[in-house]
Amino acid sequence: MLVVIVNVHVVAEGIEAFREATLKNARASLKEPGISRFDVLQQKDDASRFVLIEGYLDDGAPAAHKQTAHYLAWRDTVGPLMASPRTSQQFEELEP
Repeated sequence: MLVVIVNVHVVAEGIEAFREATLKNARASLKEPGISRFDVLQQKDDASRFVLIEGYLDDGAPAAHKQTAHYLAWRDTVGPLMASPRTSQQFEELEP
């Protein structure tokens, strides 16, 4: 499984709108056949910082995800709410 971890820093006045849009996107993303997990985390000591943990079943699933209507709506909604560009890293899950 491919795991993508996305770090997001949101402007203070955009926190609630970001949470709302991101949770909506996460719920829709979990219905995609190529996605096995989509976690939304908010930092406890800095509410303007979020981490998204996305689990994809194959290497093509992220590209398919980025073509969905819910992802495009999320991207357009949250873009102006970010204090800095989001960053991401890709990991390969290792079976224990």
